[in-house]
Amino acid sequence: MRTQALKVFFRKVFGVSFVALCVSAGLMGAQATFAQGAGYGFAAPGSYGLKIYRSDYSLYPFVQVYFRTFDAQMQPLVNLNERNIGVMVKGRTYDPMKRQYGVQSIRQREEATRSVLIIDASQSMAGAPFEETLRAAIRYIESKRPQDEVAVLAIRDTKEGYEVVSQFERDERALARRIADIRADGMKTRLYDAVGAALQMCGMASQGSVIDSANYVVSCSVVVFSDGKDEGSSVSRDELMTRISGMSIPVPIYSLAYSRIEPTYFKNLEALSKNSFGIYYLVGETTNRMQQVVEQIQNILQSDYVLTFRSYVPVDGEKHNLKLGVEYPSGSGKYVYDDTTFEAIQPPPIPAIDTAITSLNQKIPALPDGNPYWERPTTPVGTAE
Repeated sequence: MRTQALKVFFRKVFGVSFVALCVSAGLMGAQATFAQGAGYGFAAPGSYGLKIYRSDYSLYPFVQVYFRTFDAQMQPLVNLNERNIGVMVKGRTYDPMKRQYGVQSIRQREEATRSVLIIDASQSMAGAPFEETLRAAIRYIESKRPQDEVAVLAIRDTKEGYEVVSQFERDERALARRIADIRADGMKTRLYDAVGAALQMCGMASQGSVIDSANYVVSCSVVVFSDGKDEGSSVSRDELMTRISGMSIPVPIYSLAYSRIEPTYFKNLEALSKNSFGIYYLVGETTNRMQQVVEQIQNILQSDYVLTFRSYVPVDGEKHNLKLGVEYPSGSGKYVYDDTTFEAIQPPPIPAIDTAITSLNQKIPALPDGNPYWERPTTPVGTAE
């Protein structure tokens, strides 16, 4: 009964989009208050992992933590709930039965994701494989949510080595029209320059930029359709790999490697994906698989989770440690952890923010004793353990 009541409580409470309220109040963008998790996570064979990529404390004492889960095949863990999650603040563990945190899939929320599609438009890609690529790119767009944004780069013989087919756009029809106009007529493939440009676009997105006040961009990814061959880029593969490793917020690169004649360079795409928390898909000559693959990628992006918890750390303007654990399946006793930080700050006196916090205070009232932590039962003296 307690477990069922807990599930009902969190369904009721966390249907509210806190971040959207912050955006409408003008907090996001340059004034966004968030932190990033450090490092990258990988699951050993037969295991699983998680990666925190953002913590937002704009509505302090309420903190939101965005994270991605993955198994050994880099596929997301499904149907996580509060029983799978452990929260630890400054080394102390929250008691889930005190109802001070909850978890939701990003799929049902209003926050937006961004993607940059890179399409190899060199002559070597011409013909049926290229047509399949365009169809797969359009299918990727059709699989996104209305608020999600997609940009498109075509690798072409320009000064930069690529053409911006579309900046970040939500309109599916507009994106599809622009993709359909791409022609495979390039003489050289400056793959690394195009990937570098996509990472730069994602870097701007991950700083909390928004198109309007309706949605807040929480993550960005790159999807590459290519045979992996690079010709004449101004940046080398090693330089690009170093840049990827040094990014504070991971930008996963999902590579679809295909070629009718030259699979030698597939390893370049594989290296970029594995170094960036992404996935390498060996399509080879079976290009009709591409639409299925892009649907899998969209499923991964929409299967991220958001943890929302109430902090009891007094406002001091300092950073504090937060550790998030996932136990999968629930009751297995096996946890994996990632950590990040949040700041205990006083939100500015903006009416929309005050309204949002008041609403949350009603739905998640402060505990009378101010203690959300799990207390280990003590054993009376003389009693056998």
